[in-house]
Amino acid sequence: MDDRDWLAAQFESYRPHLRRVAYGMLSSVSEAEDAVQESWIRLDRSETATINDLRGWLVTVTGRICLDMLRTRTTRRETYTGTWLPEPLVEASQTDPEHQAVLAESLGLALLVVLDTLPAAERLAFVLHDVFGVPFTEIAGIVERSPQAARQLASRARRRVQAAPVPDPDLNRQRRLVDAFLAAARTGNMDRLLAVLDPDVVFRADIGPDQPQRPILGAAAVAERILATAPRFIDLASPVTVNGQAGALFSNTTVVGVLGFTIVDDLIIAIDLIADPDKLTQIDIPNPPA
Repeated sequence: MDDRDWLAAQFESYRPHLRRVAYGMLSSVSEAEDAVQESWIRLDRSETATINDLRGWLVTVTGRICLDMLRTRTTRRETYTGTWLPEPLVEASQTDPEHQAVLAESLGLALLVVLDTLPAAERLAFVLHDVFGVPFTEIAGIVERSPQAARQLASRARRRVQAAPVPDPDLNRQRRLVDAFLAAARTGNMDRLLAVLDPDVVFRADIGPDQPQRPILGAAAVAERILATAPRFIDLASPVTVNGQAGALFSNTTVVGVLGFTIVDDLIIAIDLIADPDKLTQIDIPNPPA
């Protein structure tokens, strides 16, 4: 094995971690893949003999790439008229519960929704330090500030994140509640639907950049929206996990939507519908029709 083959093998061993880091900063599977691939291009062009800690070097470079992408995205969003939700991480429901618990804690939808409201530098400092344990001395170089300033960025982000709801951690209990939600929607039972919704539940829908959708607030209004649209889609639902938490995927020959749920104290407090086709291209259909 020559030096380049060795370097490529090392990079591939770090790729899953770099992908998680990039996704945590970008909330986009496709953009995270682009950022990780760009980090490989930069590594391949670098003087690797001067790199003492390859994993740390790659995380730092990926962080810089993501920061640039976040700043570009801020400009793009000025013309985005729809509701912006994260590109979901969808897996089969039987996936390893321990893996799902880690995913839900570090990259859950409720957390990502809050992170998407933060300035780019704050988000990067929080994700790298609080989620992935990168020292502030390294973060400082990425954001071009002092370590103390980087610490303050993460602290400001942390205050916003701490105000976000903390979902129930038990995936089996989440699944029972989501199943009850889907059953009530399937049968058109308003009372059973209201029984699983928090009085202040919010429903958000990301249909695409040119499809403005106002959030719907309150159990009665959300239940009415669900029952009005359920007949068209409910039979397409399959149980999945969405960013480590119980959810549903709607598909026939293609994926048409993903529902993510935030559950607190055995009630659904948020429902996030991702139906922007550009955010569904990375998702595999479970048990696709023959």
